[in-house]
Amino acid sequence: MNELSYRELITVALREDQADFDVTSLAVVPAEAKGQAQIVAKREGVLAGLPVAAAVFAAVDPGVEWESGLTDGARLRPGLVVATIRGRLRAILAAERVALNFLQHLSGIATATAALVERVKDYPVKILDTRKPTPGLRALEKYAVRVGGGANHRLSLADMILIKDNHIAVAGGVTAAVRRARAAAPPFLLVEVEAENEDQVREALAAGADVIMLDNMSPAEMRRMVGLVAGRAKLEASGNITPENVTEVAATGVDYISVGYITHSAPAVDLSLEVSPL
Repeated sequence: MNELSYRELITVALREDQADFDVTSLAVVPAEAKGQAQIVAKREGVLAGLPVAAAVFAAVDPGVEWESGLTDGARLRPGLVVATIRGRLRAILAAERVALNFLQHLSGIATATAALVERVKDYPVKILDTRKPTPGLRALEKYAVRVGGGANHRLSLADMILIKDNHIAVAGGVTAAVRRARAAAPPFLLVEVEAENEDQVREALAAGADVIMLDNMSPAEMRRMVGLVAGRAKLEASGNITPENVTEVAATGVDYISVGYITHSAPAVDLSLEVSPL
């Protein structure tokens, strides 16, 4: 993960939290007070975001020492010490919430992703995220998906051509939309078409789509489409995917399963920071 992807976010987050004017710590904690703190896991999960959390403390006070024997992707368990921080207590307390917010949120995404990956491990299918991340946090959230064992769909609108229902309506049909895409886009860009039924799958296949998204189809419908396409295009299952049905979807033979909730609705992993004055 490139540090440039989160340095500005940290600056914005600390400014938003007014970390340089923590009136509580300024009033209660002596300026010269030093100590250490430990970030402790409160439940099981998959760790993600350690470099970001470390960078938050460094941004508040470069003199703060960060120590961790873990790396992103580590499995968390209740009571596990994730990191130890030493230095000025005012700085540690000012950075605490922003650091934990990043770490808990990204670990939540990695945890949710890993749970899906585990459920489909017996099938040659990839779990993908979608273009539904939190605004401004896209790079970090997609990184957390990779930490959890998933893969990234397009990072932005510029990464591939994805012809959805509104594009099809404007173009006048699947064939017309694919033809326009092929004529206007660079040849290295993949062309994916969203299909809601068998007719659209057939049309997308005939038009030469590289990937066909099976939108909100049942597992039985997906299985039929896998037989129909017969490897002539990659197939992506999308819509209403849950931990309860993801294994059944994987068993249909699709190549990809895209899931929006792993970025926009994954519950945060519970972590706490416990301070010990020196």
